[in-house]
Amino acid sequence: MLQVRDIHYTYAGYPVLSGVSFSVYEGELCGLFGPNGCGKTTLFKCCLRFLTPDRGSVHMGGDDVSQKKVEELAKTVSYVPQEHKPPFPYLVREVVLMGRTPHLGGFFGVKRRDKEMALDALDRLGISNIADWPYNQLSGGQRQLVLIARAIAQDTPLMFLDEPTSTLDFHNQMKIWEIMRGITEEGKTILACSHDPNHVAWFCDRVIVISNAGIVADGHPRDVITDEVLDRIYKDTCSVRSDNGVRMVMPRCITEKTIAGRPSHCRRLPEDSIGEKRHDPDGDEHYGI
Repeated sequence: MLQVRDIHYTYAGYPVLSGVSFSVYEGELCGLFGPNGCGKTTLFKCCLRFLTPDRGSVHMGGDDVSQKKVEELAKTVSYVPQEHKPPFPYLVREVVLMGRTPHLGGFFGVKRRDKEMALDALDRLGISNIADWPYNQLSGGQRQLVLIARAIAQDTPLMFLDEPTSTLDFHNQMKIWEIMRGITEEGKTILACSHDPNHVAWFCDRVIVISNAGIVADGHPRDVITDEVLDRIYKDTCSVRSDNGVRMVMPRCITEKTIAGRPSHCRRLPEDSIGEKRHDPDGDEHYGI
């Protein structure tokens, strides 16, 4: 169980987090959702002790993380960052095996079980075929899959994933969310940060919506991903629609009435300007597409 209590964090005199409190329970897939710059990654870093909050506390499994040793914390929680670029050309299998580091000890170091868990994680992600490739030569999406495999191999009761599908194609996005659901069904707890309201609405047990003012909503996706909440954080940009019982967030310029077959809120350049550089009335350059 994760308990975040009254976290405050200020950067360069600007309050990034102001009194953030919530809990995530065992076996729960919880989505942390909100716009750019609202403090989601900062909150992750405060929870993981990469940053020290001005005030507040974080408890994992009933223990205050500020009192835990680094090696104890690494056995409690694993972390997948948004981006990671290593300085050395480790092989993919070596990067995933690094997830077993908190569990290594004694004279013999890496055991057969550690290697098996690393290979199982690669297989679970469907990337065993790149096990012997240099990690620093992979695409951004492939690196993200490797980092998720490393977190799975770490085998912690709690996982933090910061935008885990941001660099992935649609197929792999759906696969990762399905894998996360499977992990929580095994009894583990996941807090996953996402910018996509549909992903958190479709896959999460709970959603915490955060904005510059702090937590806006916290609850079941059906109760949280609503027009009212989305209007508060995105200012009349999107709306929730339902098709055969499946709820989906769509841009309002697509869902509202169209003029001449085109969305009324979406500007379009004349047919003869395709690919031509133009200036709009505000003075910004853009190209027809």
